[in-house]
Amino acid sequence: MTDAQKTAADMTLRAPGDSPPDSRPAPVPLLEPREGIPPVTATDGALAEIVAAFAAGTGPVAVDAERASGYRYGQRAYLVQLRREGAGSALIDPVGCPDLSALGEAIGDAEWVLHAATQDLPCLRDIGMVPSRLFDTELAGRLAGFARVGLGAMVENVLGFALEKGHSAVDWSTRPLPEPWLRYAALDVELLVDLRDALEEELEQQGKLEWARQEFAAIAAAPPPPPRKDPWRRTSGMHKVRRRRQMAVVRELWTARDQVAQRRDVSPGKVLGDAAIVEAALNLPPNSHALAALPGFGHRMGRRQLEQWQAAVDRARALAENELPQPGQPLNGPPPPRSWADKDPVAAARLSAARAAVTALAEELNLPQENLITPDTVRRLCWEPPAEPSQESVAEVLTGHGARPWQIEQVTPILTEALLTDAG
Repeated sequence: MTDAQKTAADMTLRAPGDSPPDSRPAPVPLLEPREGIPPVTATDGALAEIVAAFAAGTGPVAVDAERASGYRYGQRAYLVQLRREGAGSALIDPVGCPDLSALGEAIGDAEWVLHAATQDLPCLRDIGMVPSRLFDTELAGRLAGFARVGLGAMVENVLGFALEKGHSAVDWSTRPLPEPWLRYAALDVELLVDLRDALEEELEQQGKLEWARQEFAAIAAAPPPPPRKDPWRRTSGMHKVRRRRQMAVVRELWTARDQVAQRRDVSPGKVLGDAAIVEAALNLPPNSHALAALPGFGHRMGRRQLEQWQAAVDRARALAENELPQPGQPLNGPPPPRSWADKDPVAAARLSAARAAVTALAEELNLPQENLITPDTVRRLCWEPPAEPSQESVAEVLTGHGARPWQIEQVTPILTEALLTDAG
C-alpha cells in the first residue's frame, strides 16, 4: 500500500454504522492501477511466466474471476485476475489458457483473498484452481457488521478509494475484451489484500477474528455442491402451475430449452423466457398456431422454433398419468414454517421463541442473523429437538447440521432456553 493509501485507510476506517465526522466529506479519489493495466495472458508461454512470477511472490494472493452470466450457458470463467506482492497484477484468459492447475499449485500454499468467495470458487475449480485456505472480504465485512458489503462500498468505506463502476454485468465472453473492461477487472484485485488487512484488524478489535477464520476454513473445505434435483421446478412463476399435466409441460419445455442453450452456448433465458414456459403450461396449446398466440412465443419466432416448443408440449400432453411429476418436491427436512401452527403448534412456538432469541443476539453482536446461525438449522432443531434438550444435546444437533464451533458457542444457550421454555 502506498503512503497515500495508508493515510486514506487510517482516516476512513471506522466502526460500522458510525457517521462520518463531516456531513460534507471530501470527494473520494478514484482508484488508479499502480502499474497500469497488465496485458491479457492467453498463451501457454505467457502463462508459464505468470506461474513463475506468482510462485516467487510473497504474502496473500488476491483472486477474482469474471463470468458471462446472462449471456452464456453455465458459469465458466472468462477472465481471472490475480495480484500478489512481488508479482504485481495479472489478467488471464481461461479461453486461451483453459488449464490453470499449474498456477493453482504455484500459489496453493498461499492464502487466497476473494470477495464473495462462494460465487467464484466453482468456476475457478473448473479450471484447476482450488485454494487450501482463503480470506473472504465480503464475509469478513458481514461479520464485522458493515451494512454495505459490495466490493466497491467496502473499498470506499474502509480504504477511502472509489472503484470504477459499470462493467460488472457485461458479456465477459467478448473477444477482444475492451480496454475499459480490463481496467475495471484489474482494479478489482488492486486493493483486495489491503482490504483484507484492514478487515482482519477490525475483526480482531471486535473479537471476531477467530469466527471469521472458522468460516473461511469451512468454505475452503466444502465439497462441490451436488447437482440440483429437478431444477425445472425453480422456473420463475412456477407457483402458478397447479396441475400435474401443466407441471409436465414446464418440465418438457425447460429440458428442451436447456438442451438448445447448451448446444448454442447461450443463457437459457435468451432461448426462451420462464414466463413463456409458464404461459404454455397454463394454456396447454393443442398446436403451434395456438402456441404462437401466447406471450413469449409469437414475436420474431420462426416456424421451426414454434414446432420445437410445441413438440415439447405434445410430449407432456401424451404422458400417462403415472408418468406425470408429483406436486412439490419431496421434503428433506421440516415443512414450510407457515404450516407449523396447524401441523405442530408446540413446534411452532419453539420456532417463534428461537427466532426471537437469534434476532436479539445477532443485533447484540452486530452481524446478520444468517451468519450467526442459518435459518434452516434453526428450523430443523425446532422441528425435531433432542428428546431431552440440554446444552450438550443441542450442541450435538447443531454440529450435525454443520454449524461452526463459534456459532455453537454463541447460540447453544439461547436455543436451549427456547426449547426448554416451550417444552414446559
